[in-house]
Amino acid sequence: MAQVSINNASGEWGLSTDSGERARLLQSPSVDIAPKNEGEPSPGGLDRGTTSTLGAIFIVVNACLGAGLLNFPAAFSTAGGVAAGIVLQMAMLVFIISGLVILAYCSQASNERTYQEVVWAVCGKLTGVLCEVAIAVYTFGTCIAFLIIIGDQQDKIIAVMAKEPEGAGGSPWYTDRKFTISLTAFLFILPLSIPREIGFQKYASFLSVVGTWYVTAIIIIKYIWPDKEMTPADILSRPASWIAVFNAMPTICFGFQCHVSSVPVFNSMQRPEVKTWGGVVTAAMVIALAVYTGTGICGFLTFGAAVDPDVLLSYPSEDVAVAVARAFIILSVLTSYPILHFCGRAVVEGLWLRYQGMPVEEDVGRERRRRVLQTLLWFLLTLLLALFIPDIGKVISVIGGLAACFIFIFPGLCLIQAKLSEMEEVKPASWWAMVSYGILLVTLGAFIFGQTTANAIFVDLLA
Repeated sequence: MAQVSINNASGEWGLSTDSGERARLLQSPSVDIAPKNEGEPSPGGLDRGTTSTLGAIFIVVNACLGAGLLNFPAAFSTAGGVAAGIVLQMAMLVFIISGLVILAYCSQASNERTYQEVVWAVCGKLTGVLCEVAIAVYTFGTCIAFLIIIGDQQDKIIAVMAKEPEGAGGSPWYTDRKFTISLTAFLFILPLSIPREIGFQKYASFLSVVGTWYVTAIIIIKYIWPDKEMTPADILSRPASWIAVFNAMPTICFGFQCHVSSVPVFNSMQRPEVKTWGGVVTAAMVIALAVYTGTGICGFLTFGAAVDPDVLLSYPSEDVAVAVARAFIILSVLTSYPILHFCGRAVVEGLWLRYQGMPVEEDVGRERRRRVLQTLLWFLLTLLLALFIPDIGKVISVIGGLAACFIFIFPGLCLIQAKLSEMEEVKPASWWAMVSYGILLVTLGAFIFGQTTANAIFVDLLA
């Protein structure tokens, strides 16, 4: 593919020359990328990586699947049943895959290796800053959701260990939800979040994948062979309204959002070509679709409209197989929080250094003090909010709206800007088709984000 120069003059917006450093800071810990070397360009303008096609599929699936899995049965209930949930997922999957391909195209054209660097190079300073702020807020919100998930699963496990009904009065102080979340966070999450590098976290990805597949298998098995005490409530067969269908979109966006980490994965491939990448993300999204659909259908049909926003909370506390699933989820979240915090911290650090006009290569002591302060502030704020926002559904709705920005809005803006720069080289019909599609992506993302924000303000806060 011919190289297209898209807003490539970094000095035009006062960009620092440390883009390679920021790329390495924000790359996925599962991805192996060599630093950019201006003197030795590889074919296509990017250094060749070491990740095979199969490896790239695995990494994308791993980035896609996660704690969002627990919310899909409730999303099917919100959408109005199995048929509506499947149709909604299939329709959104087209835009999700196209967004991933657009990002790879723009990464190759702009010679940048991370999501936010691509947006900076293609769309300019203002959009780039907005993208970085969105990443910081998204990772912050997801960290809150992770702490809530830990509390939800611990409540069930502690109820079994203490042999007391959940929420029973007179429980010991050490079984209180606020205490258990805080203790777990201080003992495990905080020490893992302070280090400057997170290379050691790459070994946790296998555990996360095993846990996700185990949870899916348990939900499917429990639907096929249900326990006697589990009787479903009303099984919806059609959506109550179109608004109900749209309300399920944020959960699907949160589940399928792997776009921020997809750009480093693309550049880590042995053959970073857009056509090959299209096959990689299509295969990965089909696998993720199968997992999410299986979980959503079986979890919804098991409990009906009474399904909890966190489906594991709908199962009895005494179920041993489900208790193992809860333990897997806790371990997965314990290792995922530091990774997301690392990405958010790196974005905040980049914004701060750019605002101050400071180089990355600064005094190590100053960097350490600032990192520890940022980590403590981030950790304490997420913990405090998690203790007083017990409903995981509300948090998922808000960060799902932000996920729509990464899936639709920013890729759409990149496509529009890229095609505007190619206006004289591309046939008018093709140019208009691509620009129109970019506008469609931006409009759809803005609608989901706007609806989610409106619900959070006018429904949740005013209720």
